[in-house]
Amino acid sequence: MKKISTDKAPAAIGPYSQGMIINGLVYTSGQIPVDPQTGEVAEGISAQAAQSCKNVAAVLEAGGSSMEKVVKTTCFLADMGDFAAFNEEYAKYFVSCPARSCVAVKDLPKGVLCEIEAIAEL
Repeated sequence: MKKISTDKAPAAIGPYSQGMIINGLVYTSGQIPVDPQTGEVAEGISAQAAQSCKNVAAVLEAGGSSMEKVVKTTCFLADMGDFAAFNEEYAKYFVSCPARSCVAVKDLPKGVLCEIEAIAEL
């Protein structure tokens, strides 16, 4: 196993890694919409979805993979009412249409509206 670490995505703030590589796969931790340069949270679901996607991409790239190689994502929304707007932004980044689960959760870190994790091949 190999840990992934990059300053192009938000740093891990607990006992976990931004991602792990094992058996030819890259697993990202859930990425919330925090700008890694400023530490600020994007405003609104569209901007938050875009920033979460950018953060996933940064972790994948640091691990030697890419968005085009994603085979599965898990998406968490604070409100299913944001589903359509989230999908619109998500589709711009995950153009290969990987398998996906999308669920609503009670709360997300920092009060954000979405979080995305991914599994990709190397």
